[in-house]
Amino acid sequence: MRKLIPLLLVLALAACATVVPRTDPGTPASWTPVDPQHLSDWTRELAADDMQGRAPGTEGETRAVAWLTEQFRALGLEPGGENGGWTQRVPMIRTQVPAQASFTVASHGQSLSLQSPRDLYVSTVRETDRVRIQNAPLVFVGYGVNAPERQWDDFGDVDLHGKIAVFLVNDPDFEAGPSEPVAGRFGGRAMTYYGRWTYKFEEAARRGAIGALVIHESEGAGYGWNTVQAPTGEGYNVVLGPNATQPVLLQGWIQRDVAVDLFRRAGLDFDAVKRQARSGSFRPVDLGATFSADLPVTSHRFDSHNVIAKLTGSRHADERIMFSGHWDAYGIGPPDARGDTIRNGAHDDALGLAGVLEMARLFAAGPRPDRTLLFAAWTGEERGLLGSEYEAANPLYPAETMVANITLDTLQSVGPARDVILIGQGQSDLEELMTRMAASQGRTVTPDAQPQRGLFYRADHFPFAKRGVPVLLLMALGGGVDLVNGGREAGDRWVTEFTAHCYHQTCDEWSPSWDLRGAAQDVSLAYRIGRTLAFSRAWPQWREGSEFRAVRERSAAQRH
Repeated sequence: MRKLIPLLLVLALAACATVVPRTDPGTPASWTPVDPQHLSDWTRELAADDMQGRAPGTEGETRAVAWLTEQFRALGLEPGGENGGWTQRVPMIRTQVPAQASFTVASHGQSLSLQSPRDLYVSTVRETDRVRIQNAPLVFVGYGVNAPERQWDDFGDVDLHGKIAVFLVNDPDFEAGPSEPVAGRFGGRAMTYYGRWTYKFEEAARRGAIGALVIHESEGAGYGWNTVQAPTGEGYNVVLGPNATQPVLLQGWIQRDVAVDLFRRAGLDFDAVKRQARSGSFRPVDLGATFSADLPVTSHRFDSHNVIAKLTGSRHADERIMFSGHWDAYGIGPPDARGDTIRNGAHDDALGLAGVLEMARLFAAGPRPDRTLLFAAWTGEERGLLGSEYEAANPLYPAETMVANITLDTLQSVGPARDVILIGQGQSDLEELMTRMAASQGRTVTPDAQPQRGLFYRADHFPFAKRGVPVLLLMALGGGVDLVNGGREAGDRWVTEFTAHCYHQTCDEWSPSWDLRGAAQDVSLAYRIGRTLAFSRAWPQWREGSEFRAVRERSAAQRH
C-alpha cells in the first residue's frame, strides 16, 4: 500500500529543488499561460442577452447547457456526466409567490399590515399551491444556533411547532466586544455556517416551525435589502423524498426597523435583547404577536442539469481534482431604470466559468495528467447551492478519493493585482500551495477583509467541504485586491460599487471596457495549483480545528 504523502512535504521538497522567480504582477508573466481575451470572449457569449439570465428550468438553461457542452466537446474533453453523457440530472421544484403582498401581524391589541417587498421579503421552497398561516405566534430565537461542540444552544426546550421563528443574522459573536464571554467562540467577525440564513431556515424546519424570518441588517448579512429582493418571490429546491424533513412553509427576511417596532410593542428594547442573545443564558422570547399570511403559490417540477466534463488521468484515474463554477444567474426580472429586465450574471458567474473553460483548454492541450481532472458547471447556486449539493449528496465521483475542489466565482474585471484574496483562512494546507504559486506571479496572499460575509459558506465548493474534500475558493468579493493601478483603495471601491449596485442585478453585464488581466492572474493561479496536484501524489489535509477535518480522517483508508 502506498503511503499518503503530506502536501507540505511535497511543497518543501519542491521548494528545495527550485527557486521561485520573482515576477512583476503588472506584466503578462503573472497571468501566463491564461489568455485574458479568451476569458472575455467566453464571458460575452455566456452572459449574452439571448441566454435570458440563465435561470434554471427556463429556455435560458437549455441554451446555456447546450453552449457549455459544445465548448467542452470542442476542447477535446470527455463527457463526465450520467450514463456517458455531459450532464447530471438535478430534479427541482420552482415556486413563485406574489412579489407584492400584504401580511397581518396582531400585536398587543393592534393589527399591523406589513407589505412585501418594503417591510419583508418571503418565499417558499415547499411543493404546495398555497401558503396559509393563521395567527402563528412569533418567537424570537436569537441567532438560532444549536452547536453542542461550542457549548451553545439558543433554543432550550422551546416548542416551535406551528410558530414563526425570528432570527438574528450572522453568529452570536459577530458584534461581541472583547470582554464578552462569547467573543471568538464562533470565529469572531468571520462567519461560520451557523451564521448563514440557509442554516437558520433548516434548523427552524428541524424544530417544526411553520415559518422563519431573519432580521436583515446589512453589515451582518453582507449585502443590502436590494440583494435580498433579487429573486422576486421565487423559490427553488431539489425534489425531496417522502421521508425527508420538509422545509418551513414560509421563509424570508424582515427589515430591521420593522423588527425593532415589533420588539417595542412587546415592551422590549431590540438592542438590549440582541445583547442578551450573545450570552449563554439566552432563551427564546415570545413576542406576544401573531403572524398571518394567505398567498397563492405556483409550483412545478422540472429537471435542471449540471454540466460535467473530464480528462481521465494516465496513472491514477480514480483520484480526481475538480474545477468548478456555476452557470445559473437570476434570469428575467423587473425592469430597471433603463428598462433592462435581464440579469445576465456576467461576473457572477459567467466569468468564473470562462476561467474553468480556459483551464480545460490548457490541460487538454498539454501532457495528460496523472490524476483525472473534472470540470463542472453547476445549476442552482443562486438558489442555495442546489446543483453542487445534489452532486455531493448523489455523487458520480466519491468525495473520499477527491483530491481537491477549486471553485471560481465572481472574479474582478479591473486589472492586474499585487495580491489574491484568501477566502476561509486557516482551513487547509492548500493555502500553502496557494501562497507559493501566487509568489511565482509576484503576488502575495491577503486574508478576506470581510469574513463576516461568510463567503466560504456561500459558494459551490461548500457541499464538497462538508463531505471532507479540501477546497479553495477564488473570489473577488472578499475585500478589494491591491490593484497595480490604484492600489487597495481602487480594489475596495470596485467591490463596494459592484456589491451595492450590480450584484444579482441587471447591470452585471459583460463590457468591452473590462480589464481581465487580474481575472487571468486568478485563473492562472488556479491552473498552477491544479497542475501541481495533478502530477503529484500529494493529498491536501484539513488543519487542526477545521470543522471538516474529522470527516476526511474517517475516509483516510480509501486514499491508500
